[in-house]
Amino acid sequence: MVMVPAPKAKAGPEILNSIPIGPKLAGLSKAATGQTVDGVQCETDEQLVSHVHSHLTIFVNGKARVIPYGIGIPGYGTEPARGGNFVDTGNCFYWLHTHAEDGIIHVESPSLKKHFTLGQFFKEWGIPLSATQVGPAKGVVTTFFEGYLYKGNPANLPLGSHVQIQLDVGTPIVAPVKVTNWGGL
Repeated sequence: MVMVPAPKAKAGPEILNSIPIGPKLAGLSKAATGQTVDGVQCETDEQLVSHVHSHLTIFVNGKARVIPYGIGIPGYGTEPARGGNFVDTGNCFYWLHTHAEDGIIHVESPSLKKHFTLGQFFKEWGIPLSATQVGPAKGVVTTFFEGYLYKGNPANLPLGSHVQIQLDVGTPIVAPVKVTNWGGL
């Protein structure tokens, strides 16, 4: 497999060099609006019994795609922050959500016993995820989990503390992006 280096990214509100330079993969027009989605609830406040962060990076034909802020936070409100806007309010907060366009998925659950997957996050977002499709992008999906090639369905990947996931649709394949400074997350 031939890989190309990751394109440059810019600083985000949560971690450095994390916001890809490119268009959004998809908007929020089909995102969940408060109903329970695949067992994930939307609560009036963030649930912090379990509070971890995963990082998602997406490339389509070698070009970076942005994961938008506000996934999992219906009716979100933003405030300006270093590197872009930061979502700080909403009608409710799903246990899986994004505060910024930096690829950080916040996993904030009322239970240490609950485990979540990338597929649940995509269901909240309202876009498809499979071995042949990531949102509107269709083609062979090459998946990296913790820097290693993953051959299964990307929807089954677990989210957890500092887990790093990269989805490449089409070619060229971008060398796995690695977050080395989580900035206290």
